[in-house]
Amino acid sequence: MVKIGNDWDELLQDEFKKRYYVNLREFLKQEYSACTIYPHMNDIFNALKLTAYSEVKAVILGQDPYHEPGQAHGLCFSVQAGTRRPPSLENIFKELTDDTGIIPPSHGDLTSWAKNGVLLLNTALTVRQGMANSHRNRGWEIFTDRIIELLNNRAEPIVFILWGMNARAKTALLTNSIHMVLTSAHPSPLSAHNGFFGNRHFSKANIFLEENKREQINWRLEDEVIQNLKLEDYTACTPT
Repeated sequence: MVKIGNDWDELLQDEFKKRYYVNLREFLKQEYSACTIYPHMNDIFNALKLTAYSEVKAVILGQDPYHEPGQAHGLCFSVQAGTRRPPSLENIFKELTDDTGIIPPSHGDLTSWAKNGVLLLNTALTVRQGMANSHRNRGWEIFTDRIIELLNNRAEPIVFILWGMNARAKTALLTNSIHMVLTSAHPSPLSAHNGFFGNRHFSKANIFLEENKREQINWRLEDEVIQNLKLEDYTACTPT
């Protein structure tokens, strides 16, 4: 049984018993035993562990985890400290600076955002090494849609930040008018100049939260060394 350690446990307890999730769990057992899967199995639910349901102020939605060594650790767009920042994250930091004046840290670990109420959620929570979208349509999307639906039902206003076509497709789940939905192009170098740069989502989110008498998000990331799992903790395989 999955143990998250906060109010998500009660909210998702029935979800973990459903047939699709049981099938997903069996699939993941096979994948982790035979292949290199990211993130480490202990990090799959880090987004939920670090940001309790009752503490969510904003949601940033990604697609699936980074699929190269030392990157994914359960938070969308975030990489482990000591790992080179991917281009999409570099563009996120560029927009952060242009929007708020905040200078990004030397690392790319967004853990402090998660601890400050930003749910950094991917739509699929696992992936094979070197194979983007390899765990797509295995059940994760049903699970993460349920998370979005639960947040949509919250009585307190939340900011949903949807970058790119896949994230924007989730707008249909956001029917509660008390929330703010911010959409733009994806921060990928292929699309960032088509509407991501200049979206000012960081400041817009805080203005909305302040107007609704909620604490603003501290977007500043400390320039500190964060301990992470060693790469040798992973088991390699040849994808089939």
